[in-house]
Amino acid sequence: MKMVELNSVATIERRAVDPRTLAPQTPYLGLEHIERGGRIAGRSTVGEAELASTKFLFTPEHVLFGKLRPNLGKISRPSFAGVCSTDILPILPGSQLDRNYLAHFLSQPAMVDYAASRTSGANLPRLSPDVLATFPIPLPSLEEQRRVAAILDRADAIRAKRRRVLAQLEDVTPALFAEIRSASQCTSIALADVAEIWDCPHSTPKWTKQGVVCLRTSNLTVGDWDWSDTRFVDEEQYVIRSKGGGARAGDIVLSREGTVGIAAIVRADMRVCMGQRLVQVRPRPDALLPEWALSCLLTALEPTRIAKSMVGSTAQHLNVKELRALRIPVPSLDVQRAFAERAARSSRSRDLSSQALAADDGLFASLQSRAFRGEL
Repeated sequence: MKMVELNSVATIERRAVDPRTLAPQTPYLGLEHIERGGRIAGRSTVGEAELASTKFLFTPEHVLFGKLRPNLGKISRPSFAGVCSTDILPILPGSQLDRNYLAHFLSQPAMVDYAASRTSGANLPRLSPDVLATFPIPLPSLEEQRRVAAILDRADAIRAKRRRVLAQLEDVTPALFAEIRSASQCTSIALADVAEIWDCPHSTPKWTKQGVVCLRTSNLTVGDWDWSDTRFVDEEQYVIRSKGGGARAGDIVLSREGTVGIAAIVRADMRVCMGQRLVQVRPRPDALLPEWALSCLLTALEPTRIAKSMVGSTAQHLNVKELRALRIPVPSLDVQRAFAERAARSSRSRDLSSQALAADDGLFASLQSRAFRGEL
């Protein structure tokens, strides 16, 4: 297949404009509006963003390429005209290049890695427009480009549908909690009266290459665990960092610094200890079930709700004293058990959907790789 440099079939257009000369309702896109994979999640306007510095013009004919931290793969196809941050490069395909084909080519994992390997700047890695212009791109006929792009668009639509289903499933448990809470007789009780609470050791763990998992805030999400970046400590450190006899099944671990409002329940198959910036909550089994307690904490500690409880001028954190005094709604154990059973069913559906999405992502990556080798 014929290979050409990007600059021979497309133009990286940096048409600078002073946003103060534009109508306030002009759409504005920053990197924060483009998700990994290219979906445009919301947008602002020139007036809302109160823009003052130079921006780039774009149209629905452009592909937008995020040059800051290109490893994030923020490459999108806008359906409207507007202005964008100068950390986004508008690329206008020429007559020999299909826009959708270009977007899929630049978005494939191999090209995202290629772009990331050619950045400059240690703290804020950026890809130079001049370097982007030299990227090699396979150039079949326009008809073939459109055929390939259509296949990839259909496959990507399946992934998008799966993501929407998953997003809906993630809303089920919070909605169920709100429904049961409003329909049940609940007693407002201080968390410390129905749970034991331990702050984490205020020291940096001594890391080892293997051993016992030592939890960090990066291992927490909203109600679940993330093991993409796992650290370990030895048995001696495990003992030192295990207050209350260590983390037990049913304990809740939550973040008190950095990203607050994330927490998860320790499972029976987990042997873990506490790193920094975490709090361990152990519900009293005669009063509070872990599933109900977790939903109470995720609701009460939602970031916008707890801003007034955050302390510290440089590294704001949740005051553990405030956490102990936090009042939560506690219904009967029967009501809590019913909630836990329904939440567990929702969690199983969510896990199955996540697995299916992972399979879809793998298939899509395979299709992309084959497409640009001329094997579709």
